[in-house]
Amino acid sequence: MFKDWPEHTALLKKSFAKLGKEHPKMIQAYVSLEQAEAAEALDEKTRELIAIAVAITTRCESCISIHAERAIKAGATDGEIAGALATAISLNAGAAYTYALRAMEAVETQRK
Repeated sequence: MFKDWPEHTALLKKSFAKLGKEHPKMIQAYVSLEQAEAAEALDEKTRELIAIAVAITTRCESCISIHAERAIKAGATDGEIAGALATAISLNAGAAYTYALRAMEAVETQRK
């Protein structure tokens, strides 16, 4: 196992609470982002599936931990979570492919 995810999630929540007490305006602003337009346009499960996919592409273990817990609570199935992960993997590989094209272009133009 890579990490004790329930323990990591509990530690994150404790740390967020401490930060929130010390810097309430910052935390309020952060929470407001979560509650913005997407909250009205997308159901909670969909938002959490997207959040897991984004967490994978940004390599944020803390985000993975928190949003995995939230996705489960929102009723996401293992298949739905796997679908979100597959989407993240395919997009990340696609991004590498398109940036590889840029690198090749850079090499080609430097040779001229």
